[in-house]
Amino acid sequence: MKATINDVAKQAGVSIKTVSRVMNNEPSVRQPTREKVMAAVEALNYQPNLAARNLAGSKAYSIGYVYDNPNAYYVIDMQNGILSACKKQGFELVIHPCDSTKPDIIEEITAMVKKSRLAGLVLTPPFSESPEFVSKIKELDVNIVRIMSGDVAPDNLTPCVMINDRQAAYSITEHLISLGHKKIGFIAGGMEHKSTVERLNGYKDALTKHNIDINEAFIRDGEYSFESGVEGAKTLMTGAEKPTAIFSCNDEIAAGALFASRLMDIAIPEQLSIAGFEDSPFSRQTWPKLTTAHQPNQAIAENAASLLIAHTRKQTKAIEEKLYTPELVVRDSTASSH
Repeated sequence: MKATINDVAKQAGVSIKTVSRVMNNEPSVRQPTREKVMAAVEALNYQPNLAARNLAGSKAYSIGYVYDNPNAYYVIDMQNGILSACKKQGFELVIHPCDSTKPDIIEEITAMVKKSRLAGLVLTPPFSESPEFVSKIKELDVNIVRIMSGDVAPDNLTPCVMINDRQAAYSITEHLISLGHKKIGFIAGGMEHKSTVERLNGYKDALTKHNIDINEAFIRDGEYSFESGVEGAKTLMTGAEKPTAIFSCNDEIAAGALFASRLMDIAIPEQLSIAGFEDSPFSRQTWPKLTTAHQPNQAIAENAASLLIAHTRKQTKAIEEKLYTPELVVRDSTASSH
């Protein structure tokens, strides 16, 4: 038979309430008591029923991840990072993919939060970048932590985990400049994403710092997709003036740009250097492998979820908000300009 909380309490020689406090990772339990309870949990292979726990008490022990993002690698990293924090803290994760452009999206998320009795939400773009959306969801009396692009939170609506895309994009562009490139193309993701704007600004900052004119013809609009990379590279490499390097707004775009260049018989990196962003599996599945910026999405997500759980438990000093700056990773897709 499946072990119950009563069995754990009896074996550990403590009250049921003490077992519950240990399973909820509450900080008030003394370490020897915690160790005694966890030894009993392991010996009995006890698995708490989180769904029943949510229904039985006044506290909610589930958090949600709401997203609208076509990048499967990004979504999986986010889910794994949040799930890691949940497992450590005894929380359950509710995942809710949706269409952020739907006119009734706020009503949809409101219904989901109420039905699942969520303690809080982790929000990524585009939801995290919409003050109207965040303000409406806050009215439900749930905690929210946002993951956003930038070096400083734009407001005081919620705690934020920030990603310094601008500085990372500056580093990538400066790397290309250090290789002798002055004609550097840029293929953007969707301009509705702040990450795109920040990466474009970092690209422009580096060109300006090194006294290289910004050529608007070298900047191509796009989406965060392989197809955008294909179309962007085709346009850039068939123009009257061609770049010697292309900085793509993410690795998926860069993989598309590399594919299109190959179709045009352009040697990478001998005739054209290509760089991406994020260090997703796309960057390691191409040939040559892509120079990129390592963005630790799983660690970012785990930090956001830990911060959310801390606020849910009113342990606001337990976890600090962090600023992540993706780090340059140099691989074989970039080389000196000839």
